[in-house]
Amino acid sequence: MAEPIPIPERAKRLPRQMKEQEPKERVKNFNEVPLGYTTEDAIYEAQRCLQCKTPTCEGGCPAEVNIAEFIKKMVDEDFAGAYLTILRNNSLPAVCGRVCPQEEQCQKACIYAKQGKPIAIGKLERFVADWARKNDVKDKPSTIRKEKSVGIVGSGPAGFTCASDLARKGYDVTIFEALHKLGGVLIYGIPEFRLPKAIVDWEVNKARDLGVKLVTDFVVGLTEGVDELAKEFDVIFLSNGAGAPKFMMIPGENLNDVYSANEFLTRSNLMKSYLFPEFDTPIKIGEKVAVIGAGNVAMDSARTALRLGAKEVHIVYRRTKDEAPAREEEVHHAEEEGVVMDFLTLPVKILGDDKGNVTGMECIRMKLGEPDESGRRKPIPIENSNFVIKADMVIDAIGTSANPLVARSATGVKTNKWGYFEVDENCATSREGIFAGGDIIRGSATVISAIGDGKKAAKSIDAYLSQDGSLRKAKPK
Repeated sequence: MAEPIPIPERAKRLPRQMKEQEPKERVKNFNEVPLGYTTEDAIYEAQRCLQCKTPTCEGGCPAEVNIAEFIKKMVDEDFAGAYLTILRNNSLPAVCGRVCPQEEQCQKACIYAKQGKPIAIGKLERFVADWARKNDVKDKPSTIRKEKSVGIVGSGPAGFTCASDLARKGYDVTIFEALHKLGGVLIYGIPEFRLPKAIVDWEVNKARDLGVKLVTDFVVGLTEGVDELAKEFDVIFLSNGAGAPKFMMIPGENLNDVYSANEFLTRSNLMKSYLFPEFDTPIKIGEKVAVIGAGNVAMDSARTALRLGAKEVHIVYRRTKDEAPAREEEVHHAEEEGVVMDFLTLPVKILGDDKGNVTGMECIRMKLGEPDESGRRKPIPIENSNFVIKADMVIDAIGTSANPLVARSATGVKTNKWGYFEVDENCATSREGIFAGGDIIRGSATVISAIGDGKKAAKSIDAYLSQDGSLRKAKPK
């Protein structure tokens, strides 16, 4: 067990950085970029924690993880206890430790953040989860069996969290996934170098160990609708995500080799193009690729294109680097790997030859005006500033929207003007016995936000199903 560190000494320590693959090497492979903490690194970083009487960091976590408690257990070298502590509130710690924007959530609320050196909570969470995976630490399945059943649509973070929490309470839970692999956006939307498939599979198997039934290749809205499932289950939880791609709606988007980021990343992830030639499912990659957008998905697409053989990749974004939605870490990694950043640039037309192949993209320069409703400065076109970026492949990564397939099969479940399900503070929809959470109620958001929704929905569903008498009573308050 590590020796206690006096508080003044803890405050003097600088954050322990995590080692990474060198940029010149990692662009040649799909291996994970950050290499993880050693045990020594993890204990050192955990010892920096002041163990505040009122941990402000916990207020910044949408899943309400007991951060101070799990870090204290790490200092005591009780890594199994630390993992089980996290698991009480977050069913996907190995995922969250890798892809959640801790710098904008728990770490931003850390008391050290004012000095620019918050505790590396995400890295510690990753270490604990990886340790648990290597040492086969498991959550105990419930010995209580309840007669109520819950059908969950979608196997992303909201669905798995809700399923795991309800299974622990003894409910009969079944997840329905449209694709052949479980994990939702975690498996098809995030590249191997950011979130290895083995990690997602491990998290999926944890739900199976808890007794959750997992059904793949089941497209709700086609195989069966929500109305049909509602006859088979006491409660339905809709967590089907926001998987319909958005496009710029500019001339030339119907040309060959114009992809949505959804299609491009799904092809790479589910068809294992990243393992070519071991698996004969390559993606045709252009020599010069232009990615429209500057969120995490755009960075993922650009970095994937480089690894698949593109000689030059551009991020094209109408605002500046400061306004880019992507995590600072992801932008930094992309720049290190050689992605060209074309900020203050707006595509207006995709150019092609007489065979329908992409040859470039006409763009216009932008400048920033006053802040718009999002709080970011509004981009304004500069007249007569048109120019061409040469490209033979374009990827639209400007966001996603709700796929209407599930909603069409859910009679009486209200949606808003964007097609997302409307819910109350308990994640309950307008129809009795049907709840919803994750991206399908808020649009594209973070993994931890979806986990928070899954937890809230599980609590509400438990309260709803625990009521005496008919299940068709008022929704929980």
